[in-house]
Order: sequence, then structure tokens, then C-alpha cells
Amino acid sequence: MPRFRPLVAALRPLPLLAGALLGGPTTAWAGAPTAGNLRCGYRLSPLGVQQAAPNLSWELTADHRNARQSAYRVLVADDEQLLRRNVGNVWDSQKQASAASIQVPYAGPALQATKTYYWKVMVWDERQQASAWSPAARWQMGLLTAADWRGAQWIAYDQLPAEHVTVLPVDGKKDMYQGSNVLPLLRKDFRVAKKLRRATAYVCGLGQFELRLNGQKVGDHFLDPAWTKYDRHAQYVSFDVTEQLRKGDNAVGVMLGNGFYYVPPVKGRYRKLKTAFGYPKLLCRFVLDYTDGTQENVVSDASWQTTAGPVTFSSIYGGEDYDARKEQPGWDAPRFRPAQPWKPVLLVDGPARLDAEQAEPLKVHETFQPKQISQPQPGRFVYDFGQNASGIVELRVQGRAGDTVRLAPAELLGPDKLVSQKNSGRPYYFTYVLRGAGVETWRPRFSYYGFRYVQLDGGVPAGEANAKSRPTVLGLTMLHTRNAAPPVGTFSSSSPLLNQTNTLIDWAVKSNMASVFTDCPHREKLGWQEQNHLMGASIRYGYDIAALCRKVIRDLQVSQLENGLIPEIAPEFVKFEWGGDMFRDSPEWGSSAILLPWYAYQWYGDRQALVESYPMMQRYAAYLATKANGHILTQGLGDWYDLGPKPPGVSQLTPMGVTGTAIYYYDLVTLSDIARLLGKADDAAKYAQLAAEVRTAFNAKFFNPTTKQYASGSQAANAVAVYMGLVEPQHKAAVIDNLVQDIRQRNNALTAGDIGYRYVLRVLEDAGRSDVIYAMNSRADVPGYGYQLAQGATALTESWAALPTVSNNHLMLGHLQEWLYGGLAGIRPAAGSVAFNQIDIRPEPVGDVTSARATHLSPYGPIGSEWQKTAAGFELTATIPVGTTATVYLPASSAATITESGQPLSQHPELRLLGVEGGRARIAVGSGTYRFAAQPLE
Repeated sequence: MPRFRPLVAALRPLPLLAGALLGGPTTAWAGAPTAGNLRCGYRLSPLGVQQAAPNLSWELTADHRNARQSAYRVLVADDEQLLRRNVGNVWDSQKQASAASIQVPYAGPALQATKTYYWKVMVWDERQQASAWSPAARWQMGLLTAADWRGAQWIAYDQLPAEHVTVLPVDGKKDMYQGSNVLPLLRKDFRVAKKLRRATAYVCGLGQFELRLNGQKVGDHFLDPAWTKYDRHAQYVSFDVTEQLRKGDNAVGVMLGNGFYYVPPVKGRYRKLKTAFGYPKLLCRFVLDYTDGTQENVVSDASWQTTAGPVTFSSIYGGEDYDARKEQPGWDAPRFRPAQPWKPVLLVDGPARLDAEQAEPLKVHETFQPKQISQPQPGRFVYDFGQNASGIVELRVQGRAGDTVRLAPAELLGPDKLVSQKNSGRPYYFTYVLRGAGVETWRPRFSYYGFRYVQLDGGVPAGEANAKSRPTVLGLTMLHTRNAAPPVGTFSSSSPLLNQTNTLIDWAVKSNMASVFTDCPHREKLGWQEQNHLMGASIRYGYDIAALCRKVIRDLQVSQLENGLIPEIAPEFVKFEWGGDMFRDSPEWGSSAILLPWYAYQWYGDRQALVESYPMMQRYAAYLATKANGHILTQGLGDWYDLGPKPPGVSQLTPMGVTGTAIYYYDLVTLSDIARLLGKADDAAKYAQLAAEVRTAFNAKFFNPTTKQYASGSQAANAVAVYMGLVEPQHKAAVIDNLVQDIRQRNNALTAGDIGYRYVLRVLEDAGRSDVIYAMNSRADVPGYGYQLAQGATALTESWAALPTVSNNHLMLGHLQEWLYGGLAGIRPAAGSVAFNQIDIRPEPVGDVTSARATHLSPYGPIGSEWQKTAAGFELTATIPVGTTATVYLPASSAATITESGQPLSQHPELRLLGVEGGRARIAVGSGTYRFAAQPLE
């Protein structure tokens, strides 16, 4: 069952199920709630669960308003038939008087590695009416200890000499040697002796792998496993392979690619980083559970065979080459007889720690056909797919054996109308050598790029003149690849420009959701950390990134240095030394170590993320204290890529120390809140005291009490001071007014950059100045979103001015999306809420926007806000999930002008008017769908 549903479907009451409910009664009480969408650790029926006490969640629906859960009962069994009979032989929570329906920890006996558990839930509502049992769900445990690998060994084709292992290369350091490595195939035959109940594969192939069974690829993943700091840990992927095995002879085959594990130093190919953790290697265990209760295991060991594969070059930065003549048909099927002998695998070492991959994998999503094919030069063709996105290509070609086709992807075209990779990493390309047997179809396996255009050399599109009898390209398709985090949000409005801006940002989000949140999908592909907390809310409105956030938090923990420093990149694959430590030690980046777990708790209710991250947070706060001079931090990049007189880069308009110290203060306040939440009162007091000292020092250094400006009076400087709570209450209004005046004096133009702009938007929205936000972002004549669209951008660019000299698909500046959902459309988490258990529906009908609509599937269920201006006034439809409450804000002069579903508020005892002030009415509501109308203000 997908997590996301269109709002119309989400609002429709779910039918009460009877016979379809495993173990449920034949009827249910009228009006009783329904529990569904059962999730374990954020996921539906997950494999490879590694938590000793996984968190369980469910979503409630009801056919009446103000519904809420008053109690629950969870059953967990290790046999599906027992669960059907309402027997929880593993754990029966009994009836628990609790409103908790998310993040409910399993509290039964210790769970066993590889075992499958079945569960369901019954709930009681506020009237003590019981639901039927929910549909059954399940989860399967992963490998919990090293012993659970049952003797599996790391195996490889070759081993990188120890003197060439480089786990943290320095940017710009010259290569010590040149050459490529073998991308191997590995295989093993085995037998399935009896009838299978379930078969599960646990696989870690570094850097990337493709698993094949009996001649077929397993699953639809791309670039497994997730990227990690491999010298300290790696992740394995779990697959249910029951349907791909058969009784008797079977064969497993694995293809390995380099990924970030090894970036080959080959001349003529782009190589941003020089990581060399080792050559590709494999560790796996196949668990065969038979129906008679017995179990067998197939593991990676010395009995496997290996040879060089048809992938002749693979680099996450340089592209991929494939020679179809080197294919060995049947190599991944039983009874394979190679023309040339394969060799025994080498036994090698691998990462000491392995974790189950909990985040969603990368997959192929949208596909694009070319909008246009041009021939800028004789024999050189350029395909325009119309959309700049992360991805690969799929080639359909026909020609002679040995013919070679070269495909170069790029974001932009040069003056000669050929592709230009000048500012996205060059040279990057794919080559395909034909085997010469009919129509051949191929796509890269172990590398991807960000592109809109593809240049074809060595082939000719079908239908074009082909005097030299080159290979005929019958089709070239663009395949968008990204993390498979489920979409959970939609936005639209009456403003075409704002809709296009939302799409522009969304493509940057999608293109940079991989194993980490990358900065760009081409030249770097690195997890720069500032965007994780600054762009986090925008991304969370649109996608369920709970599991991916946990993975990133783990990367932060692993990448933290002994002295407590959190590098700006995690996993830290490179040490940039240009400009000293400014690209390694910037508080605005490293603060993700404190802010990302906190935001994950606020958005998803993930308290465990706080518990596990607390030591990391303490060490980072202690590190920042050692770097502070009189409580002021001046290191790092500041308001990166702000709009100043020079080309974008390090902060130009805001002096160093303003944003760094402001976020240091915010870290300490947040850490104090976290300590208090975790019951650490002494820590909470300590961090609060230190925060107060930083606040005093910040104001003494940067605040001008005469002008009411901070530092240079830049948009970023004033905004961060207000947002972080550094401004004394009596000066707050004046500082906000200075921010507004700066924007107005620039004819509503922005200047803040990567760090500052999010806080400009937050401060303006909180101050009721969404009109200024709209004015800044409803124009195309100055740098900003509209300007990028006017320049032809189809994804958010790195610079406000859409400069062709930098990346044209970049994640970091998409902060407006948070306002589109939370401000214009009006879906906000209320102050103090956790996982949207308290909601504000507070739309901002500004400018000439006449309607807006947003949906968000929160942990508790779907939230919706849809408003429009009409001749009769203002109409708002709000949807609130079961188990939550909301405050609805309506533009109105008095309560008498408001109706709900056509009736005065006085006719709705379930609604509570909280007051009317400042031209807004506030109405407290519970769960349900509400259709409000208000007459226009006088």
C-alpha cells in the first residue's frame, strides 16, 4: 500500500473491513476507527530490520470528527496462522491506555536474526469503541551480529596494494599511478534441496553491486548499497528471493562496480575525488528456509569463481564503458560452462562493521524521450530531453561487432551547440561496444550524471543519412534515478510562476536524493551538510525521508573526528585544503549534527535519533567552544553564495562570524531542549547558561543599538539574529523592519545566500509579511527563481543568477518550497508539535494569488489545505488526521461571517472559536474534513 494518496482519496472514509482482516471479527462497531498502513521503522513490511526493539506505527481513519485513539493492543507472532487466530505468541502488548500510534517500541522477547514476524493492531477510540483487527503486516530481521553471517567471507577478483589505499584523499594532490581496475563477475552454483518457505539474500558488494539469480536481475535497485565511510562501516541490502529460486540446481551471480569505494585514476576521465578504499569485493549470505522447518545457508567463500566482466571501466565521476563482446551468456545460470576458465576468488578484508540498509534504495523513476535531435556538426548528434535531472541513458542500437558508440551527457550546450561539461565535471561519458547480434539494449549500471542533453558520437539516429554505415541508434531514453523515498506532498496554486518554481525546486530535490542528499548530481555528488537542516523542511513536505535522515545521521556519527569536529561533508570522502579549513570546519554545515536529529524528532517523532546522537552533539558543542574567541566563531564559509558585487562564493555581504556564531547559539539552545527532553537536567542548564553567554557576546559585537542593524545590516545578518532568538524583545520589530526596508529598497530583490535565505523567509512569514516573500519571488527580472526560469532552467541552479559557470542542478537554495506548503497553502506544524500531532492551518492569501492547495501525508495521516478567493469571500477546506488537533486561521472580521459546511459556527459544537483579532479568526478543530467560508473583510 503506497504511503501517498491523492487528497480526494485520502479524505474518503475507508470502508470497514470484515473478512479481509486477518483474525478479525465478522463485523465491527458502527463508527469504530480503522487502523491501517502498518509500518515498522518507517517502512511497509521491511526486510533486514536491525533494531533490537523496532518502532511500530499505524494510521487511523474514522467516520466522525474529533476522533482519537485512547488505547491499542499489538499482537506479534512468528507464525502467520497463529496471528490469524489472534494469538501473539511472540508479544501481546495487552490493551494499553495510550494515544500513541507512531513510534511504538516493540517490547517483547529478544528478536532473532533473519526471522520473520507478523503483527497487527486493534485500537479503541475516544468513546472506547474498539476497531476490528488491522490487516496483518510483517517485518523480517536482518543480521544482528558478526556471527549471524555464518562464516561468510569477503571475496574479490583482485586486491589493491596497501600502499595505494587512500581513505581520505586531499583535494588537488597528484596521483601516484595511473590505470584502471577489473570490474569482476562472481558466481556460485548451489542446490535447493526441498520446498522453500522463504529465501532471503543479505548482500554487501563494494562499491556497488548487481545481484542476479538464475539468469535474472534481483529487484529493481540502482547503485546498491548506500554510500558510507567505508573504512569504518558499510551497509548490506536484503532481498526476498523466494520466487527466483527453484528446487534443484540454482546459480547466483554478482557484478561489482567501483562507486565511491574506488575511483580509478584513468587519464582522460573526470575524477573529482581519489578515494581508494580497495578494489571491489563481496560479502553475502543466502538463507534458505524450508517448509519443514530446516534451514540452509549459501555464503561467500573460497568456493566462488570470478572473472573479468563486460564492464571495462566504471567511475562514479568518469562514466562507464561496456564491451558487449565480453559477455558470457549463461554466466549467472546453473550448469554454466565457460569458454575460458574462471579463477578462484581471493579472500580479502572488508569493513569491520556492517549495518542493514534501512533507507530506501535508488531506483529508476521518470523516463524521458528526446524532444529534439540536432546535428551541430557532421556526424555528431545532440539529443535534448527537455529536463535537467539525475540519471542514466538506455541505448537501443544495431550494428557490427566492435562498433563503438560514445554518449556524453551534459546540463548545457556550448556556443557550438555541442554538449558542454565545463562546469559539471569533464570528461564524463558512456561507451558501448557492440557484439553485433541484432538489436542490442544497454544501460549503465554503476554510474550516473546530471544532464538534459546527450551527445552521440560513433552512431547515427535511425532515419538520418548514414553513408559510413555507422551503428544505427534505434532509441535513446533518459532514465531519471533517485532515492525511492515515497512522495508525500503536493502543491499547486493559481500562480503559474509559483507552480513552476515549485517544480524547479522539486527537480533539484529529486536529482539530489541519493544515498545522501547530494549538492549536485554530476561534478561532486557529495553530502554537504548545511542543506540537510536548511532544506530539510522543504524536502520533508514533499517526500518521506525519515529513513534517509537516519542514514545521514549515521554518516555524521561515523564521520565525526576525534576532536569533535563534524566535517562539512559526510561521508567525508575528501579533505579540501583550499582556503585552509574553511571547507571542512564551518559551523553552519557541521551543525547538522545537532539540528538534523532534532528536526527528525519534531517531524517524525524519532526520539531514538536524539538518544543515539546525543554523545555526538555534546562532542560537537564542546569542539565549537574550543574554537570560539570570546564566544564568537569566525571560521568557515558564512552566507555562502550570497548576491554580492563579486562572483558567488564565500559570504560577501555578511561579515564572517555572524551566521557562524548565530547558529552556535541556536545549537546550544536546541541542545538544552534535547537534554531536557532526555531527562538530563544538569546538561540542559549548562547549555542554556552557555547559550546566554554567547547571546550577550553576539549582541555586543554585532548589534548597533542606534540603527537597530546587525553587522553590515545585510538581509542574512538581520534575519539570522531574529530567527535564532538573539534579538532583545524590545528591538525585534525594528530589526524586522530593517530587513523589510532593505528588500523594498532593492525593489523587492533578495541578496541572502545558502545560509541566510531560509531565515529571511522564516522571519518574514512569522512576522506576517508573506506579502514581502511574494513580492521577492513573483518576478523574473532579477536573480531568483523566476529569473532562473526565464533563463531556461528546468532544475534549481547553484547560483541565483543561473550562471552557466556553475552547477545548473543544485539543491541548496530551494527554501521557498517550505513557504509554498507552510505559508501560501498554510500547512504548518504548530509550535511544540511532534510529528504533526498539533497543526496550524494558516494560509497566506497574498498578492494576486486567488487559490492554493497542498497536501501532506504526515506520520498520523493526510493533511490538506485548499483555499480560494471567491466573489462571496474566502473558502477553505482543511483535512486533519485522526489523533491530531489543529488551529485553523481564517481571514474574517467577526465570527458571525464564518460558516462551516454552510452552517454558522454556532451550529457546530465540535468547533471552538478561539478569538478574532488582526483580521483573522482562530478556530480549534479535531480530526475530520472541514469546509469553511468567510465573508470578505470590511
